[in-house]
Amino acid sequence: MARMHSRKKGKSGSKKPMEKIAPWVTYNKKEVEEIVVKLAKQGLKSQQIGLTLRDKYGVPSVRALTNKKVVKIIKENNLYSELPEDLVNLLKRAVRLQDHLGLNKKDYTSKRGLELTESKIRRLSKYYRSNKILPKTWKYDPAQARLLIKQ
Repeated sequence: MARMHSRKKGKSGSKKPMEKIAPWVTYNKKEVEEIVVKLAKQGLKSQQIGLTLRDKYGVPSVRALTNKKVVKIIKENNLYSELPEDLVNLLKRAVRLQDHLGLNKKDYTSKRGLELTESKIRRLSKYYRSNKILPKTWKYDPAQARLLIKQ
């Protein structure tokens, strides 16, 4: 299948290894969930929690140990934000590109990048509205995005 914003084709990404539980992991299911909750209370995002668990605690896969994703554990403990993380990351990218274009008006490559990013934001928000994760009235607005990111 072709890429979204280019004519390239290719493999779609990395694959997890077949072995589910690593023999060196000494943590059980409950301990891993407690660590995830502790790290979420410190303000880390799910990606950062996964990296911390891998690097500091030697847990290669939270999902293999607990049968839950990190995001699901965070949601069960009511520590998840109102906006999904992938949407927030795209909003941050759009705000950075807007700031850059404010200083560099002739940077047409970044202007195209901003158009593509805003297109992704609109598509993703449409998906989240249809699945009732975002309210039906939520709409992307660059000024509103700047306010959401500053908080």
